Amino acid sequence: MVRDLQPGTPFPGQYKPAQTLSERMSHLATPGVSMAAIDNFEVAWSRGFGKLTAGATEEVTSSTLFQVGSISKPVFALAVMRLVEAGRLDLEVDVNSYLTSWRVPAKDGWIPRITLRQLLSHTAGTTVHGFPGYPAKGPRPTVPQTLNGEPPANNQPVVVDLLPGTQFRYSGGGTTIAQQVVVDVMKEPFASLMRELILDPLGMTDSTFEQPLPAAMTPRASTAHAWNGIQTPGCWHVYPEMAAAGLWTTAGDLARLGTELMRTLRGDRSALGLKQSAAAEMLLPQLPDQKIGQDFVGLGWFCTGQDDQFQFGHQGGNEGFLAEMRLFPAQGRGAVVINNSIQGWPLRDEIIKAIGREYGWPGAQAAHAGAKMPAQADHSGLYSNQDGVAFEVAQDTEGLLLQFGQQAPIRLKPGPDGDFLATAINLRAQFESTDAGRPVAMKVLLTGKTIALTRVDR
Repeated sequence: MVRDLQPGTPFPGQYKPAQTLSERMSHLATPGVSMAAIDNFEVAWSRGFGKLTAGATEEVTSSTLFQVGSISKPVFALAVMRLVEAGRLDLEVDVNSYLTSWRVPAKDGWIPRITLRQLLSHTAGTTVHGFPGYPAKGPRPTVPQTLNGEPPANNQPVVVDLLPGTQFRYSGGGTTIAQQVVVDVMKEPFASLMRELILDPLGMTDSTFEQPLPAAMTPRASTAHAWNGIQTPGCWHVYPEMAAAGLWTTAGDLARLGTELMRTLRGDRSALGLKQSAAAEMLLPQLPDQKIGQDFVGLGWFCTGQDDQFQFGHQGGNEGFLAEMRLFPAQGRGAVVINNSIQGWPLRDEIIKAIGREYGWPGAQAAHAGAKMPAQADHSGLYSNQDGVAFEVAQDTEGLLLQFGQQAPIRLKPGPDGDFLATAINLRAQFESTDAGRPVAMKVLLTGKTIALTRVDR
């Protein structure tokens, strides 16, 4: 796997020749990486690669701590679901009935009613996408100061400016409201609650939500890096918004969480301590216009696909750190990748895809090896629309040739999911059929534009 990283190109479905992990880490100025693979509902392996700090000698190991940014959110959501099952919280109750140290602010006499379900699914209409963190030496705000946008907070106030329950908008500010709800109800420090509810039961001994990081754990902590391997002053930022961005962990610990959650979903007894129905509820659409098979956010988790190809997970990015967690519950497979450079975002994706190819994730092999021409389907013909835009399609054994105006024909090759991908430019063609042999419509997908066309009989 570490010799099969495939750097992307500007063209869909096209990749550069395979490179090694060390080559890609060097190219992307990424000193260290932590990764883990899940197979058959077990952690197959977890490893560290590279250095804790650029130019230093200390090596990343499987127990090296990294910040994982917004992956903190679904881990926090699991804790909320445990409190809901225990009867301490209700997903449908107005959070102002729980809050004592802060209140959701009114505007022009209107007091929005928002719930934990809406906050966890980013449908509460709250503002503030994310948080930049604070220098290690401080100062740092309290959570109420963060929510009010008061100094020393470095963010705008968290308010409701969309009608709650009508649309998705990602909001770390909303997650921070939920953090304060839990603290006000439970009357315990947030990091202690997370250890009690999630970290200790799952054996996540290399993880903590404490911000700043405890002194006893700092020798095992990776240093954050910006572009070109430049270290973040003070080694890393501190995040009082712990539910939204505060988790320090390893790929192995997150993989353990992933395995326990997937075991819960298939009905096994799990150290997570959630009922199967509660875990499944986290992976359901939360708005009336959202459907399984589309992209949506459940309770803390980003979800896509359906049946055996259903997957869920989350990405994260703090100052100088990047992370991703991806899980296939029907397969009991998944992966976690974390690195210590903001420049390493392509590497994160390349490693995830390489693990997917290694373990046969749904769709991974097809995307890697390429697809064959669909049997019997005849895509050739003229496609046009009412605006006078027209494309001529010719078909041969290798794929399609797409002719537009006076341009030379563009080669399209079969891609995953029945699409056709251009090999010369960013262009994708999708066909709609009423039967197996004759498409009746085509969509041409360009960067930032989609052209819908109907097949013209001649």
